[in-house]
Amino acid sequence: MSLTQVEGVPGAPWQRRLAGRLDELVVESELLAGNPLGDSARRPLYVYLPPGYGESGRRYPVIYVIQGFTGQVDMWLGRSAFEPTMVERVDDLFSGVGVRRAIVVFVDAWTSYGGSQFINSIATGPYMDYLCDEVVPFVDERYATAADRDRRGIAGKSSGGYGAMVVPMLRPDVFGGFASHAGDALFEVCCLPAFREVVRTLRDHFSGSYDVFFEDFRRRVAEGARFDYELYGQPLEMYAYAACYSPDGSSPGKALLPFELDTGRIVGEVWEQWLSWDPVRLAPRHLDALKSMRVIYLDAGNRDEPFLDLGAQAFSNELRKGGIDHTFELFAGGHGGIAYRYPGALKVLADALAA
Repeated sequence: MSLTQVEGVPGAPWQRRLAGRLDELVVESELLAGNPLGDSARRPLYVYLPPGYGESGRRYPVIYVIQGFTGQVDMWLGRSAFEPTMVERVDDLFSGVGVRRAIVVFVDAWTSYGGSQFINSIATGPYMDYLCDEVVPFVDERYATAADRDRRGIAGKSSGGYGAMVVPMLRPDVFGGFASHAGDALFEVCCLPAFREVVRTLRDHFSGSYDVFFEDFRRRVAEGARFDYELYGQPLEMYAYAACYSPDGSSPGKALLPFELDTGRIVGEVWEQWLSWDPVRLAPRHLDALKSMRVIYLDAGNRDEPFLDLGAQAFSNELRKGGIDHTFELFAGGHGGIAYRYPGALKVLADALAA
């Protein structure tokens, strides 16, 4: 008996051989250099090319996929039990007969606060500009893309779903369609209830201080300790959002909080800054951009724990009031474990953007 080394990939249920190709690139951003958090300007960028790419000289629509809060682009390669990875799901989709094929680009906009919400902020960095003015032209220059906003879409879940809604409203010159899975929206429903929990956590474990919180959090990260979401998750998430929606102009890398740290009482003027970034409030101010979209797809689970199903419904209502055609699907499920929903949305985008 002997063990023999063989060439190639092991195959399902482990790594599968792709019918298409995944280019795992590393890029250096001028826009992210010197950002207030000192986060690296060198980022991974994954580009999926469908089967048949390069054979006929054709040009493809492009769908940009962005990640949720605390997400890093390499997480798309991770596997849950008995499930394909995200890249394998994409490959399975575009390997099908009669499916309109697209290039899919996985973008990393992580920050040391856990995320950027894919918008520009003086506290985190110009992540919307990084996506729109660096990543998109980079991909168009190097791949056989149909380099036109009408052939370009964006998709994401949770904070990625937020970015997928907001970026096309603010940059309709770049994106002509989007899909949002349980994207952050209707902030009084999804964010406001968390403020009281954050106040208690800071009071009971971190002397009521974000300085103490971050000192402890960064020490544990440096030690490689397990990320305890139960303890660190909500305070980190709410501060990260504040860094995006209400940055402190007098202190680089810092945020103004929309609540008092000892009581959770709302700080009205800061909370108004947050609400100005809510997709539900942005939609009526950007109806022309939304009307220009070739396709809009929304979905959410009917048991979504942060109640982002209600946010999706509220955003859908604003689209309907504006006479904007779109798809909204409410399905049985929560906030997690919904990666199986992504291929359906990508197909909707690819069909519309390739037409």
